[in-house]
Amino acid sequence: MLLFIPTVVVERGWRNIVLAVRSLWLHKLRALLSVLGIVIGTAAVIALMAFGEGSMQDALADIERQGATNIIVRSVKPPDESATQSRSFFAVYGLTEQDYERLHNIDTIIRDVPLRVFRQEIRYLGSMHVGRMVGTTQHYTIVHQTNPIAGRFLTADDEEFRRNHAVLGWTVAKQLFPLQNPLGETIVIGKHLYKVVGVMPERMPTGGSGGSQAAEEFNDDVYIPLSTCNSRVGARVFLRQTGSRSGEQVELHQVTLTVSNMDKVRPTADVVRDLLVRFHGPKKDWAMTVPLDRLDEAKRAKNRYKMLLVLIASISLLVGGIGIMNIMLATVTERTREIGIRRALGAKRRDITFQFLIEAVVQTGIGGILGVVLGLGIAIILPWLWQLITGSHLPAKIHEGSIGLSLGVSLVVGVLFGWYPAQRAAKLDPIEALRHV
Repeated sequence: MLLFIPTVVVERGWRNIVLAVRSLWLHKLRALLSVLGIVIGTAAVIALMAFGEGSMQDALADIERQGATNIIVRSVKPPDESATQSRSFFAVYGLTEQDYERLHNIDTIIRDVPLRVFRQEIRYLGSMHVGRMVGTTQHYTIVHQTNPIAGRFLTADDEEFRRNHAVLGWTVAKQLFPLQNPLGETIVIGKHLYKVVGVMPERMPTGGSGGSQAAEEFNDDVYIPLSTCNSRVGARVFLRQTGSRSGEQVELHQVTLTVSNMDKVRPTADVVRDLLVRFHGPKKDWAMTVPLDRLDEAKRAKNRYKMLLVLIASISLLVGGIGIMNIMLATVTERTREIGIRRALGAKRRDITFQFLIEAVVQTGIGGILGVVLGLGIAIILPWLWQLITGSHLPAKIHEGSIGLSLGVSLVVGVLFGWYPAQRAAKLDPIEALRHV
């Protein structure tokens, strides 16, 4: 008996599902239009979550590339320095070698990388590329978590002996050496010759809004030893503009500090800030970026962004559910006589309720499946078309949870918005239903 009852229930349920599908098939166009809102809502959830997830992961990766345990300190030209420069010709500001020594001696800092950066023309035979000459040390690749794809990076010997060695960024190598191996070749930066010893991989630029987070395009860089940069460029740099000449003195443009432990990043940042405030006084010629702060904020923003996308897409599902209810109510009115006949033949109220509820769930289920297919298609095809048409990257990452979420919500919508029409159909008086024309 215990085995017989479930079998009867399964058979009755399957029979109701078949009746529901047949009923929908008799009105294919109306059924399709009724589930259109569910299709659009489900596709919107999946596509928006995919593009939102891709964009946020790109932003997080941008921050993580700077290092969650890093502290970046940059030289910034103060706003009032222009007036001082017009009187003294040279603008003196930014980080100094003494600042670097003070920061170097902080106990929690395990590694530091100083930088000097200058815009330069880089030449090889008849080819020329305008990029950045970056004077740095051998620790650069460790702090920035990157390694050359060809040759090697700068070494301690390069720094000690002030060798004219250079490591090319991806774009520089592609522009100057499109058809040959650049290793061992000699390039000209300014007026000096440098031997190419390595090539860096292609890297995504960091986005920035100025100040402590200026944008960096690493692929246009050429890296040389910091000692070589100091001896070739000197402490002072002349700036030539139309109708005027000026100069500036910046000993270090940037210092990247690596802290031993992530928990010590913020306390160390406070120590760095106090040191710079003490020795630079009111002169606002430096700015500090703590990628860990930006990483935490970006993660919080990501969660808020995802909730917003789900809310927006859920509105489409809600509208689709209202459409399902509207069609089901109209269907109940049209099939009043059919309901009366079924009741007269012995169908109970729960059978009528179950039949109409199944019809609503089948509609939303089919709409959910079509929406998943459409949403996945948009998330996969649109980035490819965008890349083909514009040449730029449109980040998208399919969020697996959004598929289950959208399907589950579509089924719930079918139950919620199909319940009232099903109850209304079940409560019809059989005699009155049979009289209905």
